[in-house]
Amino acid sequence: MNIISTLQASSTLFVTFVTVVGLIIGSFLNVVIYRLPIMLKREWMQQCAELRGEQVEVQSVYNLAVPRSGCAQCGHKISALENIPIISYLILRGRCANCHASISLSYPLVEAITAVLSGFAAWHFGFDGFLIAALIFVWAMLVLTFIDLNTQLLPDSITLPLLWIGLIVNLHNGFTDIRSAVIGAVAGYLVLWSIYWLFKLLTGKEGMGYGDFKLLAAIGAWLGWQLLPQVLLLSSIVGAVIGSVLLLTTARSKNTTLPFGPYLAGGGLIALFWGQQINHMYLAIF
Repeated sequence: MNIISTLQASSTLFVTFVTVVGLIIGSFLNVVIYRLPIMLKREWMQQCAELRGEQVEVQSVYNLAVPRSGCAQCGHKISALENIPIISYLILRGRCANCHASISLSYPLVEAITAVLSGFAAWHFGFDGFLIAALIFVWAMLVLTFIDLNTQLLPDSITLPLLWIGLIVNLHNGFTDIRSAVIGAVAGYLVLWSIYWLFKLLTGKEGMGYGDFKLLAAIGAWLGWQLLPQVLLLSSIVGAVIGSVLLLTTARSKNTTLPFGPYLAGGGLIALFWGQQINHMYLAIF
């Protein structure tokens, strides 16, 4: 019996396998979350220098693979044994092996969340070809959430490919039919775009960024226009609650900007797993 047959025969083994894969992917997502904003900043600075007619300095190679990961404080290169998801963090007690500087808790947190959500997706969708698509959606939502929390950016290099992948997945009625997916992509963008301009005309301020439009468009492309009201409602409720708590418990002012991307991503994940059931319950009640 080959590996695929073994995994297909045992749901417990299959979920465990996908959870471990999610743990490994979570380690890579940490790299994307940390490095992608830096890569974008370097690219923007280079473009600005070219537009000003300045001589562009030759920079060292910096991407998702190069250079090797190291301590932000002392530059110590992280070995393979120091890079085992979660386990290395626990063994090192959250500190660099060389200078003993604290390692951010966000690293094992991302790995753990990725593992749990990947395992849950495997349990929810089962041994199905669309599980791979669902995992891509989950991983993209996690990356966008943490990048937005750290930098208030939702990179086009993630949101736009995610939109196109969603449309491709739904060509053969993946999570919805292609007509609903196309309408969802258009509606997702235009709804937040309209709210943005209405808010700006009334207050003279920008209430959100263009990345939010593209993220909701991508969610619409994956899940269809029917689930967009649900995603927006869930996002708004969670955003209002968390925003109120932060205002009451921290020194933030009412003018403090809070990223909306994580709430959209959270609403998208809930809709991915339970969107149809929630809609059916709602329709049954009303």
